[in-house]
Amino acid sequence: MGKTEVAPGVHHVHPLPDSVPESEDLFAPPPRLRGEDNRPKPHIGPNYEAYLKEWAKTVGPNSDEWWAEKARTTLDWYEDFKTVRAGGFEEGDVQWFPEGTLNAAYNCVDRHFYANPDKAAIIYEADEPSESREITYRELMQETCRLANVLKSYGVKKGDAVSIYLPMTWQSAAAFLACARIGAIHSAVFAGFSAESLRDRVNDCECKVLITTDEGRRGGKSIATKAIVDAALQQCPLVEHVVVLRRTGNKVPMTEGRDKWWDEECAKVPAYAPCERMASEDPLFILYTSGSTGKPKGVVHSTAGYLLGAHLSLKYVFDIHPDDRFACMADIGWITGHSYIIYGPLSNGITTAIFESTPVYPTAARYWDFVDKWKATQLYTAPTAIRLLRRMGEEHVKNHDLSSLRVLGSVGEPINPEAWHWYNDFPGKQQCAIVDTYWMTETGSFAVAPLPGAISTKPGSATFPFFGMDLDIIDPTSGAVLEGNDVEGVLVAKKPWPSLARSVYRDHKRYLETYMKPYPGYFFFGDGAARDYDGYLWIKGRVDDVINVSGHRLSTAEVESALILHKGVAETAVVGCADDLTGQAVYAFVTMKPEFDLNTTKEADLSRELAIQVRKVIGPFAAPKKIFLVSDLPKTRSGKIMRRVLRKIVAGEADQLGDLSSVADPEIVEEVKAKVAGKA
Repeated sequence: MGKTEVAPGVHHVHPLPDSVPESEDLFAPPPRLRGEDNRPKPHIGPNYEAYLKEWAKTVGPNSDEWWAEKARTTLDWYEDFKTVRAGGFEEGDVQWFPEGTLNAAYNCVDRHFYANPDKAAIIYEADEPSESREITYRELMQETCRLANVLKSYGVKKGDAVSIYLPMTWQSAAAFLACARIGAIHSAVFAGFSAESLRDRVNDCECKVLITTDEGRRGGKSIATKAIVDAALQQCPLVEHVVVLRRTGNKVPMTEGRDKWWDEECAKVPAYAPCERMASEDPLFILYTSGSTGKPKGVVHSTAGYLLGAHLSLKYVFDIHPDDRFACMADIGWITGHSYIIYGPLSNGITTAIFESTPVYPTAARYWDFVDKWKATQLYTAPTAIRLLRRMGEEHVKNHDLSSLRVLGSVGEPINPEAWHWYNDFPGKQQCAIVDTYWMTETGSFAVAPLPGAISTKPGSATFPFFGMDLDIIDPTSGAVLEGNDVEGVLVAKKPWPSLARSVYRDHKRYLETYMKPYPGYFFFGDGAARDYDGYLWIKGRVDDVINVSGHRLSTAEVESALILHKGVAETAVVGCADDLTGQAVYAFVTMKPEFDLNTTKEADLSRELAIQVRKVIGPFAAPKKIFLVSDLPKTRSGKIMRRVLRKIVAGEADQLGDLSSVADPEIVEEVKAKVAGKA
């Protein structure tokens, strides 16, 4: 493992490999991504060398020219910029296109409305399939403008924050864009957070207006959205107006003078609202993300840089063309929904999906019914959903016409190879590119991901940096750059990219301490990464998701992938626990498939089988010290496994779990606590 000592802020240049050798573990771009079969020709292709040539332009000495050209040809501007970029990581004062002015809503709605008003902007896939429909750019334009005028009538002006607590209704896009239209900063909160969590976020951004619904619908059930808002607002003294969208039409309490119906308010105002001219660096939105301290961070994104990043990353990684129908199954309350349901697709002028339901309602064929019905060209979902559908069986995929699909994406955490192969074999029928995307709220858009027409993929690897991402792997102890291939350390970026978050709301010091201070001169992602023998990048999870057992560095994802090879295993989560002998020990939590009969297999025997499985796949040092069989794993409402909670429980800190407001099912946490304590 080579090391090069680097002074803070002095960047060693690590070029990507000149070529990628042929290997049996590589999956080349399929025919649908080679411009065959009457499909659109990929933007970048046909091979790795084409990607490398373009990537070098985006990070090299003349990269400002590349970004300036893309910004001017991709976005519509009121006033042109003179400077491409300014500032840096040291002071956290990054700027892109600082003299330019533009409007995000104009770029996402108006220009497409004027060009093709009756084109579908949104496929609204309602919870009940029979209620699904398309919304045109004309309808989106009118709804956005009317809501913008309503907000203005409440005194909302440029720079004011507006909280959005909406489920997956199509009007959520109009709410985001109405704010952007008048220069307000939207702060969306996932409509599954508790009243307490909503309260904290509303108070932190100091908003006077909140947008919500009477109720939500998901998985055949109603969600008491307005009731949660009412409870939260009991301790939000600044909120003066609540706009309530009728989703179910059921009766809900309305506070006189404060609460107004969306449709009634929109009927009072004109159907056109002018766009505010926004400076490139004006904030577009605040989005709260979990912090290690437990206090959510309000991540602030700019207007021009963020919009350009969302636009270009979607275009190239999902190979977007004008007639595409892009289906991101995330929630608008998370960054994936912001970037790849709203701003990325709509700035590209294509049709985007807003999916209100779950992958298994009313049946486990829901995704495939959707793709077949609407002829989706790309599908983007999380490994949790993929593993769930794999667990349900491939019979739900069969008998659907999925030939419209070209690209299948994965987001949220590294996808284990078994789920990758299932995704490729059954929905993809080995005809689609699989793009495993690595990024986070703070990056705004993809950091590492394959370009589907150019890069051969490896199951479990996010492959290579996206445009503008000049990355290094650093030794976490010495801060030295790790050269060459077959290295593992922490992932850092050497220079800013356009969609980088600009700050933490009202706490720039925390922004600097979290991302810029750990390795001066670099942006710190907080994740471990490895570069394999071919130069491919593998994300190893949060730095605290790496376990050191007797000097052996183990990725939790590696152990989880070994466990899931067992025919009965549905899902796993692995954490490290302090051990007197080995420093750390591996603790595994496992859920079994429904058809696996635990009554015929003793738990101790099954645990032994699973430990042997890991020994066989990785080695004796990787075998879990303890394996806990549980009915489910603690997850956030967006489906991410809460390994932080599991680490605390196995460390004997079950009474110090911190903020659990984002836990989807608190009973699972109690079950895990009892299991670890030996009481279950």
